[in-house]
Amino acid sequence: MTDASINPAVPKRHGSLMSADARTAKRNAAEKRFQMYGMAAIGAGLFFLVVLIGAILSSGIGAFQQTFITVPVYLDEAKLDKKGNRDPAEMAKVSTFGYNPLIQKAVLAAVEEAGIETPLKKSKNMKALLSASAAAQVRDVVLANPDMVGQTVEFRMLASSRVDGYLKGRVQREDVARDKNIDAEHLDLTDALREAGIVSKGFNAGFIFGADASESRPEQAGLGVSMLGSFFMMIVVLVLSLPIGVAASIYLEEFAPQNRWTDLIEVNIANLAAVPSIVFGILGLAVFIQFAHLPQSAPLVGGLVLTLMTLPTIIISTRASLKAVPPSIRDAALGIGASKMQATFHHVLPLAMPGILTGTIIGLAQALGETAPLLLIGMVGYIATNVPDGIAAGFLSPNSAMPAQIYEWAKRADPAYYERAWGGIIILLVFLLTMNLIAIILRRRFERRW
Repeated sequence: MTDASINPAVPKRHGSLMSADARTAKRNAAEKRFQMYGMAAIGAGLFFLVVLIGAILSSGIGAFQQTFITVPVYLDEAKLDKKGNRDPAEMAKVSTFGYNPLIQKAVLAAVEEAGIETPLKKSKNMKALLSASAAAQVRDVVLANPDMVGQTVEFRMLASSRVDGYLKGRVQREDVARDKNIDAEHLDLTDALREAGIVSKGFNAGFIFGADASESRPEQAGLGVSMLGSFFMMIVVLVLSLPIGVAASIYLEEFAPQNRWTDLIEVNIANLAAVPSIVFGILGLAVFIQFAHLPQSAPLVGGLVLTLMTLPTIIISTRASLKAVPPSIRDAALGIGASKMQATFHHVLPLAMPGILTGTIIGLAQALGETAPLLLIGMVGYIATNVPDGIAAGFLSPNSAMPAQIYEWAKRADPAYYERAWGGIIILLVFLLTMNLIAIILRRRFERRW
């Protein structure tokens, strides 16, 4: 080696190899700064996640509790069954207006029996304490059990949204000065009834299993019927999107020739995955409702719309899973005499199944939380008050969905609906987390090493 072969651009190192020079120290310092930036980013993300979860829980946990008034009600035969036949058909002619005076008298009697001093001396003054659904609740029980007429029966009825909000801290005393539904005397009476054990808070099962209610009965509103609407929609999405998406992915990845047509299809699938969801709602409105004349606000239509929205996601994730299978698996199957279809379905598809299932469940979770497509097909404007009376009605009868119901509650005026909107978000997040957990379990369960 001569002196000409020595690169003059490389500076000579002075000092020991065991000690870092200035350039190495600079690189090490830059690496430590980058690690600190990464840790700071993770810390900031966790901080905002904790703040978000805390805000959701603090605002929505009250929806799982409700205030109840427990009083014995005398079911006056002269009011409810004048003929004394105990015929439910005849007793059904008595509307809720006939039950309201009996309930209000029962509350006033409970106040007097407890020795509570109040300026509210008339039974009609008790109306502000009770939910508008209390009379319907008592009426339904009486019609189901006609023999109760003439007896004194204890009922646990919903309190009004103002009373419920007062005990939860949502309604303040200074707010009632502008409220026509309740005043300070009612709040004083509420405190006294709570001390007497007549008014109490308990678990609100009706919020999870009940139906939506009108503007005048927010304390009765529940998410149960809209949960059924989401369930039937997800069945439609699963039954249609999984086989169609997997079949399209297998053809494009394993059998389709590489030409301009398949390239065009692949580009369009990638573009459809980025299309705003409300565009699919407009498409569903035009095709399924206006052209095909399918019933508006039906879970079937909602499921078809969400299927169109979910298909690109499933196709892309399935193709990625198929592409991740090593080519040697295909070559080995073909080398021992398997056909192209046998190699695909007997060897490639089982190895890609964990990724396919994961992508499908994530696509379903995305569809479960969508609201915008449902706006266009009327699932927001419909108040879901009745449980479907069969499987066919579950798909074809008008209904709502969980995200649509939450959106509807959030725009209503009563603060009790705002609380229920946050509570609905908690339930929706539980469903989404459960679906993602199932995706992780299935991926671990069917994952194979090669």
